[in-house]
Amino acid sequence: MAGALRGPRLKYEDISDNVVYKTSNAINRKATISADGIQSVVRDWKIRKELTSKLNTKRNLRSLNGDNIQRYIKEKNKEAHAAAIEEAKQLKTEITQLEIQVAELEQGLLDLALQIPNDTHPQSPLGPESAAITLSTHGPTPLPASPSRDHYAICQALQLVDFQSGATVTGSSWYYLKNEAALLELALANFSISMAVKHGFTPVLTPDVVRADIANRCGFQPRDPLSDPPKSQMYQVDAGSSAPDLVLSGTAEIPLGGMCANRIYAPGALPLKLVGLGHAFRLEAGASGADTRGLYRVHQFSKVELFAVTEADASEQMMEEMKNLQVAIYSALGFPFRVLDMPTEELGASAYRKYDMEAWMPGRGNWGEISSLSNCTDYQARRLLIKYQKFDPAAQSHDNLYAHTLNGTAAAIPRLIVALLENGTKFDTDNNIIAIELPSVLRPFWLDNGSGRNLISWV
Repeated sequence: MAGALRGPRLKYEDISDNVVYKTSNAINRKATISADGIQSVVRDWKIRKELTSKLNTKRNLRSLNGDNIQRYIKEKNKEAHAAAIEEAKQLKTEITQLEIQVAELEQGLLDLALQIPNDTHPQSPLGPESAAITLSTHGPTPLPASPSRDHYAICQALQLVDFQSGATVTGSSWYYLKNEAALLELALANFSISMAVKHGFTPVLTPDVVRADIANRCGFQPRDPLSDPPKSQMYQVDAGSSAPDLVLSGTAEIPLGGMCANRIYAPGALPLKLVGLGHAFRLEAGASGADTRGLYRVHQFSKVELFAVTEADASEQMMEEMKNLQVAIYSALGFPFRVLDMPTEELGASAYRKYDMEAWMPGRGNWGEISSLSNCTDYQARRLLIKYQKFDPAAQSHDNLYAHTLNGTAAAIPRLIVALLENGTKFDTDNNIIAIELPSVLRPFWLDNGSGRNLISWV
């Protein structure tokens, strides 16, 4: 893909035919678009159809008139030729005016329609985050909540993270991983990638800088809900006036989706399964409280992301396959976690259905999100122009259909470090830290730095 993509291809007819559902769905998902906005999409789409029909009629007349002009020249019919020339001038003016009207209407229509969220799976619960349904629980019995297990205190005591230098060099919520924490990040990344590769995912190292347009087409438009008007939580990159608008990627899902953009996959090429390692950048403006303490909510973190492109009838099966892989990864890490079916207000713009996975974090005294998994159906594909060929036996030809895309977290590294430290730290009778127990599945990926600290106990 070179340069900017063509405009998204949205389902205006589907919106028009299902305006009541689209409106209630937008309300259920707390989307920014209003009921009047969706009605405007339907009205403007119908107007555009009428104007486009008129425009095509005028273009056909122009073509016929052009043929007549050539004929009149050959016939040396000066009077008819002069009349045809005047008609050509009139048609040119009318066509130009209609083209301007259609272009303006199309852009306004697209800007409004892009605010309409994806449809919602019928089994997704309605309501806010508290309405989430627990699908399954895994791992050992959760430890009692205890302030002594707070990962921030553990990191400070063991010199695992340097928050002070991060604040000096960059600002609040930036950090340096040190000693065993740095080794733990490398081990977690390599372990999760190896698990994905064993399940047929192709490894990719992604760029951290992406076009803002690609991020928007993926539906990744996080906003700070506490600001009025809402502000973007993506870092903007100033590359000069002649460069495209660039942002720091909020997740490897964005460059992975962009890698598949503007493609038509041949029969048999799907499913495409990718696992990407990249850095995620989040402004996280407006966040406050315990979530901002330590590593739980930071501005930059390493993240291993799963991404899949499937045929339209295969995405739900792929979602279960990806969920099983995530469960296998976190089960191997040995801490308590649960799988949630997320409600409508937590789906964002692109997800048709979303599962979250939360680990028990006794130091925080709460469950904390470590992963999510979204089936975006054709929402992203229509914006990124991702298609596949499917053979039509009746017509004996191939149809180009919009694919389905899915994305899920294999490893959000800081959150996993929090879960492992708060569940795996061992204390003596005087509440002094004596060891950190880590799962033995990480040992093959562990780099022994020869520090002699002997903090790690493999279990």
